[in-house]
Amino acid sequence: MKDKYHFLFASDSFKGTLSCQDTIRLLTKAAKQVFPDAECEGVPVADGGEGTVDAVLAAEGGKRVKVLAHDPLMKKREAFYGMIGSERAVIEMSAASGLPLVPTEQRNPLLTSSYGTGEMIRDALDRGIRDISVAIGGSATNDGGMGCLRALGIRFLDQGGNPLEGRGEDLEKVCSIDRSGLDPRVKEAHITVMCDVTNPLTGPTGATMTYGKQKGGTPEMLERLEAGMCNFREAVLRETGVDADRIPGSGAAGGLGAALAIFPGGNMRSGIETVLDLVHFKKRLSGVDLVITGEGCADRQSCYGKVMQGVGRQAKAMNIPVIGLCGSLGEGHEELLKFGITTLLTTTNTSVPWEEVMSRAEEFYFEGAVRMFEMIRADADFLV
Repeated sequence: MKDKYHFLFASDSFKGTLSCQDTIRLLTKAAKQVFPDAECEGVPVADGGEGTVDAVLAAEGGKRVKVLAHDPLMKKREAFYGMIGSERAVIEMSAASGLPLVPTEQRNPLLTSSYGTGEMIRDALDRGIRDISVAIGGSATNDGGMGCLRALGIRFLDQGGNPLEGRGEDLEKVCSIDRSGLDPRVKEAHITVMCDVTNPLTGPTGATMTYGKQKGGTPEMLERLEAGMCNFREAVLRETGVDADRIPGSGAAGGLGAALAIFPGGNMRSGIETVLDLVHFKKRLSGVDLVITGEGCADRQSCYGKVMQGVGRQAKAMNIPVIGLCGSLGEGHEELLKFGITTLLTTTNTSVPWEEVMSRAEEFYFEGAVRMFEMIRADADFLV
């Protein structure tokens, strides 16, 4: 057994109970109880969805930037994004164009726009930032990204040459696209699109048919939106020569994936891989004996662009063992073992009622962490 171990903690938040910072605090306390001389380091991480900005800022010491932007229904509200130093920005489209910003009874993808996301990008450009990462999960929109692009200077015109506002209902009206007004600073910028789905823009697995219902779309709305998206795809093809359906992830966020990939030339990347790069995770792995990761419920979905998969992959590449400490284990969780997770543990046993687990999450997590470190101490070979 070594005299001193170096542990690195990099867990996702436990939705509704523990934040990334909470897990770091509790793991550090538990580790020190069992290994008093251990070196403990924590890094907040996220998978490119909600919480990405806060995780990156906590890890890198950046700041939140408040900006007045339009929400999905084009009402002005305060949004935010993250600024790291003076050169990099991390934007969650959900901060301005997210589904939670639209009351349930008002959800209608024919009427929503991604304009506010474009306003956040424009604000970052105004501040001289040219390295911009955009997390595009959780949208309320199905506008092909027209709203976002309109905020950056592109005009979408109907048959009479009239500019369209860029809502979902405008997809079917697009006849031509005028790129002459595109903010020239966009071409100077390196834009990373954080996306973990591969859906095309149109078709049965496209933006509308896969995600439109959860945004309030009725069968009649979805049929109209799909026809409109096909019309939009053809307009984009005529203008740029690019078939959006050939771009994996073009259907993400109601087509914002296509918009950012084609017009500004954004680079589509996995959300968790982008976050791990932003927080310099590979560098943090140097000299580490063990990584602890986790999430509320680990299951098959955890293998598709989520925190545990990303952390496991990078640690495995450096031959560092990884324990996943999770609230519970669902169907398919064992598939995580293919991605560098050495073993999976739970903070509670299955006999505890769910309501009690939620109300006592911090207590159960700490107790589970202590048991985990005691197990590690009993089996020192685990860290060799």
